[in-house]
Amino acid sequence: MSQPAAAPQPPSPVSPLIHLVDDDEAVREALAMLIGTVGLRVQTWSHPQAFLDGFDRQAVGGIVLDVRMPGLSGLTVLDLLRQQGVDQPVVMLTGHGTVELCRRAFKSGAAEFLEKPVDDEIFLEAVHNAVREHVRTRQRDAAGREARERYALLSPREREVLSLVVEGLTNKEVGRALGLSPRTVETHRAHLSAKLQVQTLAQMIRAYARLVDDDTASGTTSPAA
Repeated sequence: MSQPAAAPQPPSPVSPLIHLVDDDEAVREALAMLIGTVGLRVQTWSHPQAFLDGFDRQAVGGIVLDVRMPGLSGLTVLDLLRQQGVDQPVVMLTGHGTVELCRRAFKSGAAEFLEKPVDDEIFLEAVHNAVREHVRTRQRDAAGREARERYALLSPREREVLSLVVEGLTNKEVGRALGLSPRTVETHRAHLSAKLQVQTLAQMIRAYARLVDDDTASGTTSPAA
């Protein structure tokens, strides 16, 4: 005897949030129900201006945006989102797809462009891809912000040592360039590892080489003569 199908799991309060913007009530309800079956939170909007005025820009997730709506078109909303620096990926939907519309949507930064009636599996795959990309983006941003905060704690001398270390110089070479003993360089490197929270040279280079380059370009850290 077959077992009854398990009921969809309610979304976690910390699960990604999908904003669904479409003036068609039937479409909103159907897609919102579909999104909810995979454990994602969804907030629906019938008017694009209300969405722009009220949606949570800090939430992790994505945006599903209809192209043809009264007032502001989906493409106009997409342009406004990008102008405002909104980083949530946008999946565009349209019932009247053309090559030109598709081209304009991708040129404006859309993550995906789908035609109605949209296939459930294709739609959910697009939504999941958008969410995964946004999670990665936020993680990279957080890592970069933390790296900048740690880098700001370094003394001028520690920044000089770091700039030479990420160039591949040995302790002796760093010492000659800065007029320091190898033992002093070793001490600085130990402090760098602790302050920057890295354990290997590879981690140090990967996380901080760009900050060193930016610092050098701005003249804050002078390269060794």
